[in-house]
Amino acid sequence: MSRAPFRFPAALLATAVLTPAQDLLPKAPPQSRPVLLQNAVLHTVTGGVVLGGSLWFDGGVIREVLPADRQPTLPAGVEPLVLDLAGKHVFPGLVSACTTLGLVEIGMVPQSVDTDESGDFSPEAIAAVALNPDSAAIPIARSNGVLTAGTFPRGGLLPGRASVIRLDGWTNADLTVRAEAGVVVAWPANQAGRRFRRGPERGADGDEEPERGVRQQRQRIDAAFAAARAWLDARTADPTVPLDVRHEALIGALRGEVPVFLLAEEQEQIESAVRWAGERQLRAVVVGGRDAAQCALLLRERAVPVILNGVHRLPRRDDSDYDEAFTLPARLAAAGVKFCIGTGSDFSNDRNLPYHAATAVAYGLDETRALAAITQDAADILGVGDRLGSLAAGKEATLFVASGHPFELTTTIDVAFVQGRQVDLRNRQTELAKKYRERLRQLQSR
Repeated sequence: MSRAPFRFPAALLATAVLTPAQDLLPKAPPQSRPVLLQNAVLHTVTGGVVLGGSLWFDGGVIREVLPADRQPTLPAGVEPLVLDLAGKHVFPGLVSACTTLGLVEIGMVPQSVDTDESGDFSPEAIAAVALNPDSAAIPIARSNGVLTAGTFPRGGLLPGRASVIRLDGWTNADLTVRAEAGVVVAWPANQAGRRFRRGPERGADGDEEPERGVRQQRQRIDAAFAAARAWLDARTADPTVPLDVRHEALIGALRGEVPVFLLAEEQEQIESAVRWAGERQLRAVVVGGRDAAQCALLLRERAVPVILNGVHRLPRRDDSDYDEAFTLPARLAAAGVKFCIGTGSDFSNDRNLPYHAATAVAYGLDETRALAAITQDAADILGVGDRLGSLAAGKEATLFVASGHPFELTTTIDVAFVQGRQVDLRNRQTELAKKYRERLRQLQSR
């Protein structure tokens, strides 16, 4: 075996000029031989922490995760790359569960925003199809250990279907882990617009106009699923029934193959969305979940998981505790609700994912549970937990080596692999840092 002391093992690629609008770095080549990481602290997530352990992967798949006293059974006749990590830490790639990463480049430039289609109903839209593989935001996120993301369409009542992507690849197909992870439903909030209305504007039936509008929107969502169910039943009985791409887009959700991601924050909004999904026999996942703790009993009884849209949020109401958002993960864990932690839909902050989990730890969440909330639990909720989220034999070799725990701001990511391919951790921000450090060096040398 060829052995090397731990350092960034690949030679630097030719310097690329990085622009705000496009990532010009070459993508990682396929894995050409087995890679063995030894003398490491392995944070497996599902199997505890292994001190002085070793791990090897080949063909983009983890083959063995071993304690210090066991030797790997590497294939004969193949010279692996052996990296002695000297006690450094190995983690599964972090999973940003709900983001618009890859769908937005510059928010103020409409031509670079592909989060939504025209109209309120476009369930046929798939996020993976609209992705920009050369987004400059992708290398920024992965440089801090975020190697997988659930990217969500936004806009309208049924904006489309979410996709799970890996953060390296030449094309949309290269990035796609799961093209259709679930149907996104923006469930209307019953209190929408109330704080901004000057008067009690009431309709003929005595109800306030905004509340009537919310009821109508919810009825439209329900009607879309009812129509899709009727079309599916008719087409099952008679294959000559004409194809309808919007109805067809809802088949996975109607059959329970994928969930419906219910965008909901308020208590009444969450409760009504979950009950509606139950009546339609749909698998529900709440996305947002600011008031999820108040709905914990319902969520636990119906086994509805929650994707929290970040921990770094301000209190919702004037009488809320200042740490309401910080303690929410710990309160959900205590209530027995399955959840994961995201950063929200702002793609530019995905790199801060581990710090959202770290804040939850500072406010009562167990550290092991917090790590799972941005790895295995996030992967499970997105439907890819059998492939990603932990260090285990048979899972994809999507992982990174770090100087310490990713919850610490001082931790650096030394090397990362996506599906066994070593990715370049440079990005526009690292290159700008080098640029201006060089300027400072030149000024000091005068």
